Amino acid sequence: MCSRYNLTSPPEAVRAYFGYGDTPNFPARYNIAPTQAVAVVARDKEGMRRFRLMRWGLLPAFVKDPKQFPTLINARSEEVLEKPSFRNAMRYRRCLVPADGFYEWTGEKGKRRPFLLRPREKRLIAFAGLYERWRDAEGGEIDTVVILTCAANGTVTPLHDRMPVVLAPEQFEAWLDVKDTSAEAAVGLLQPAPDDLLEAIEMNPKINDSRKDEPGILEPLQKEAAAVDDVPKAQRRRAGWRCRHGLCGLPSGARCRSRAGPWRQARRSGASPERLHPCLLHRESRPRAPHCPR
Repeated sequence: MCSRYNLTSPPEAVRAYFGYGDTPNFPARYNIAPTQAVAVVARDKEGMRRFRLMRWGLLPAFVKDPKQFPTLINARSEEVLEKPSFRNAMRYRRCLVPADGFYEWTGEKGKRRPFLLRPREKRLIAFAGLYERWRDAEGGEIDTVVILTCAANGTVTPLHDRMPVVLAPEQFEAWLDVKDTSAEAAVGLLQPAPDDLLEAIEMNPKINDSRKDEPGILEPLQKEAAAVDDVPKAQRRRAGWRCRHGLCGLPSGARCRSRAGPWRQARRSGASPERLHPCLLHRESRPRAPHCPR
């Protein structure tokens, strides 16, 4: 599935990649979440590609009260011709959703680890989408969109069994052309992306908060720095995870002792002791660290 993604490329790059004539100026989005306004590319009545903003979360035309209807952020591509919520949109209102990458989570509840899936070549991608124009009783209108999903490819499978449909640039025209490309033919375009298209990067857990949407949240997880923090403070203290010399200028919790205990503890935590504390350079096989006159 796809419940969060980003679009950080400049407007000029998005315009060139998707081939629309509009010149919108929109900010970079680092953590796009459901019900927010998102960028969409669709055809107008003249067949020209246009940039539009839509609410992420499809509202079919038959919905009377949006508060009583679930938020449809994803649609299974295998069911779009059968489900009443998507059937008409699949035939008459297909679109593209620009993105630079999307997020997936893995792990047990309370310890979910976020991953960013993005192209290895650091370029834009296009999700296959469907849109509807919903009207309320007072005549107000709102355009809403849903992202289509398919079975996960080899890169995404370890994280989730579904992924958003990523269309190649040469497929854009066929997907958007609802006159010459039937809904049945368009379903054939909804396939998993090639296994070598994307890479998975584990991210800092701060990305979990959907309210955060700033550049700082796009930080890969620093596993080496986290190795010390994974060991409880009391356990570090008992094992000698502190610098007894007081001259290293290292952060609190780092240890600098030659006892075997800390060395074994670092090994158990899966960390490389040399990376955890530069003072370990003064072990027998290495020259002494000049800043730590042991």
